[in-house]
Amino acid sequence: MSVHILVETGWLQDHLNDPDLRVLDCTVFLRPIEGGVRPESGRAAWEQGHIPRAGFADLLADLSDRNTHLPMMMPPAEQFAEAMSRYGVGDEHRVVLYDAGMNTWAARLWWMLRALGFERAAVLDGGWQKWKLEGRPVVAGAETSYPPARFTPRPQLTRMVDKQAVCAAMSDARTRIVNALSADEHAGRVTRVARPGHIPNSVNVPAGSLVDPSTHAYLSPEQLRLRFAEAGALDRSRAITYCGGGIAACSDALALTLLGVNDVAVYDGSLVEWSADPTLPLEVDTTNG
Repeated sequence: MSVHILVETGWLQDHLNDPDLRVLDCTVFLRPIEGGVRPESGRAAWEQGHIPRAGFADLLADLSDRNTHLPMMMPPAEQFAEAMSRYGVGDEHRVVLYDAGMNTWAARLWWMLRALGFERAAVLDGGWQKWKLEGRPVVAGAETSYPPARFTPRPQLTRMVDKQAVCAAMSDARTRIVNALSADEHAGRVTRVARPGHIPNSVNVPAGSLVDPSTHAYLSPEQLRLRFAEAGALDRSRAITYCGGGIAACSDALALTLLGVNDVAVYDGSLVEWSADPTLPLEVDTTNG
């Protein structure tokens, strides 16, 4: 049995004890530092309180490529499969992912699973925020309730793309490039990467605009469709999403998939990689806004 892209908190509470269900907290915190942010694992917060039976998926230590200078890149399939197997996620399981932010980290793992051919995962709509607001059960401790399993990677190479693919897409009439960063970052008024601005011919749909600020639940499909349509992001048959480091881009990719766009890819290196290469163009919006 498959699961939907999003699942509700009530559904999850009712199904927590299903033998084939695995729940994973994917939280990473971005701590402000001079000139940018520093990612910090959410493991300690998970130990202090989490959804019953939920394990912890460490996107920094386990699920990022250890052999690149770029942060939080998609790991090799073997590394990813080893981690998921250790978390208790096997080919036969259903997975629900959540985080303590605005779903972007859960969406990141959801997208990585899709990129490796696993279609039985969903994101908890509203995540930890909505779960707590509703007064649902919380437990503490570092124990995991899932025995090791066997995860088989089946790479889907079109779902994660590199800068060469983005360069080609800039002049491809079939592809829309979508920036998931804030409007200020898209315009180049602020930046946390080497150079300000956005990839030419890309449109802006901030990941933060896709969720309710109080509950962190995604907006309705009708509201999401309006957000993307107003930005001109639904006028092509294919979409490539990007952001600063490939995380928020996954939330846009999830929303586009929810809206029925079947050909979606995430530019994994995003602006951290793109802005560091002086041969690649960036556009800055010189108007006020």
